[in-house]
Amino acid sequence: MQIPLTWSLLVLTLPTENATARMRFWRALKARGCAVLRDGIYLLPYTEEREAMLRELAVAIAENGGTAHLLRAPSLDASQDAEFRSLFDRADEYASFIHALADARKTVSGQSAAELTKLQRRLRKDYEAIVAIDYFPGEAATRAEVAWQDFIAHIDTVLSPGEPHPADRAIRSLSIKDFQGRIWATRRRMWVDRVASAWLIRRFIDRDARFIWLTSPDACPADALGFDFDGAAFTHVGERVTFEVLLASFGLDKDPALVRLGVMVHALDVGGAPVPEATGFEAIMAGARERAPDDDQLLDEMGRVLDSMYTHFMATEKKSDKGDRS
Repeated sequence: MQIPLTWSLLVLTLPTENATARMRFWRALKARGCAVLRDGIYLLPYTEEREAMLRELAVAIAENGGTAHLLRAPSLDASQDAEFRSLFDRADEYASFIHALADARKTVSGQSAAELTKLQRRLRKDYEAIVAIDYFPGEAATRAEVAWQDFIAHIDTVLSPGEPHPADRAIRSLSIKDFQGRIWATRRRMWVDRVASAWLIRRFIDRDARFIWLTSPDACPADALGFDFDGAAFTHVGERVTFEVLLASFGLDKDPALVRLGVMVHALDVGGAPVPEATGFEAIMAGARERAPDDDQLLDEMGRVLDSMYTHFMATEKKSDKGDRS
């Protein structure tokens, strides 16, 4: 049996002479997922964070000539609790989102990487906006999550055909000196994990590395070290993407700046905790991929970006260390 919830109620009158302010506050209430009990009475399931947000909104309404009173009260009984919960049903929003995904899927073929990245970012924002106000997720939320993950996977197959499946094996410790002057091979038309891995190889593992960009993993020469495709010497292992596997294989995971890059690459390649720098890097990568005539020039261009990010992460890590010691 569900324990009846406590609710935050905002009782308000919006300023009558300021149409712009009225619209701004109405949009703010909608964006925060407030349910409408009746005109001028808005409801949210209570948490300290949500109530603080409503309190700030109440102050702003009063400052703009309206009135607002913030109350807190529990449901009287299970029946009222169920009635209030039903006001937050997001099934229609999720259904509209799933429909938008289906329409977007029809347009994916033939779009550039930059266009696909922009499309995915816009739809992600729409999805996260619904999730943020879905206070009682149910079957509709599950269906939307499945549809969203399926859409992401579809985009990935277009941006990075032949994306590897995680291997179930141990990561061996290797010596950098045994991997000098080698030929390295990966799938052509690189995306985030491959370009970051190629940069890592050239910058930290094999400065004399030569790269082959494969039209198909089956075309990998026997004397080449493959990376980021099924059956390659270096590829996804467990939850680690290829960049992270290379870090672990060659003992580079002791470098905090490289580890931070790895977190970003992981998030962009297979998802994960949001990384502030990820969106900017993804946009630059999409643009560079469109401009560069081949993967050699793409690696040169993105290599400079990764050099700069690595330097930035090194500097911030040093500042953090100094702060910890002070």
